[in-house]
Amino acid sequence: MRRDSQVVAFQTNHLPTMNSERQSMNVIPYRTSTTIQKSYADSAKKLLREFQSSADHVQASALVSADGLIITSVLSDKVDADRFGAMCASLLVLATRTVQEVQRGVLRQIILDSELGPMLLTRVGQDKVLAVAASPGVNLGMAIIGTRRTARSLADLGD
Repeated sequence: MRRDSQVVAFQTNHLPTMNSERQSMNVIPYRTSTTIQKSYADSAKKLLREFQSSADHVQASALVSADGLIITSVLSDKVDADRFGAMCASLLVLATRTVQEVQRGVLRQIILDSELGPMLLTRVGQDKVLAVAASPGVNLGMAIIGTRRTARSLADLGD
């Protein structure tokens, strides 16, 4: 289980090769820069903490990659971060396909309404999602605005 202080490195810039020797071994080389990734994750965590401290309605938040890896988060110890990340990514994929099927343009946000408060899943760039758990009785309009603003700030960080 990942905790608040852990950072996950993720693969970037897959570079397929035509080298038959590598293809026969089923190895696809890729390039990563853990320094850049850690710096991005640290900056993203700072934004999440600022968002959570400035908005009393935010109970938990996480930045999740398209493949379900938690990039950074501010989650309770009771949350299985791996499972949470995978579910957020799955919801994003399903909702994106649903929106495309009915020709509604690009998906921006998913709102899950539950008895203990809403969850907002907001797209961050092309390959990430910001998941926010809000308290019950929150002004949903204000939660949407704050979440979208934070998602834009995260997207502006780049990778």
